[in-house]
Amino acid sequence: MKYKVRERIFGIGDDHWIEDEHGHKAFLVDGKVLRIRETFELKDDTGRVVAVIKKKAIAVRDTMMIEDEHGAVVATVRKKLFSPIRHSYYAELRDGGELEAHGDLIGKEYRIESGGHKIAEVSRSWFRVRDHYGIRIADGADTALLLSVAVCIEQLVAEDD
Repeated sequence: MKYKVRERIFGIGDDHWIEDEHGHKAFLVDGKVLRIRETFELKDDTGRVVAVIKKKAIAVRDTMMIEDEHGAVVATVRKKLFSPIRHSYYAELRDGGELEAHGDLIGKEYRIESGGHKIAEVSRSWFRVRDHYGIRIADGADTALLLSVAVCIEQLVAEDD
């Protein structure tokens, strides 16, 4: 399935919908204001919170955490410390697995892999709308998790530049 995501232009407190490839509102990225640290909620089309994305308050390097609806951390996203590729990020998963994102993260042309297999692809070129990019998620992959990872990467890359 392919999703259309609006780039975060305004920042925290700016909510925006992620639409599916048919133009239906699928998920809401709800930027929370008046919080000590940056926080976003990913809600499905019924308003149910499916993930909470938070910036880790104290960390050696910028880190974001993805929690499930019960507050359990399901993934921790950060920039790779040593990488031959300028921008490479990874997500440590609760179950011990790891997702790796590499490519042109600034230009929104990258892939997310698990065990060397592409499970999601991000591309700005799929849409003519200037401030949007697309995320194609492989069948059977965890859509909420991968959309949350993309939101984290977008935030971390923006802060890094």
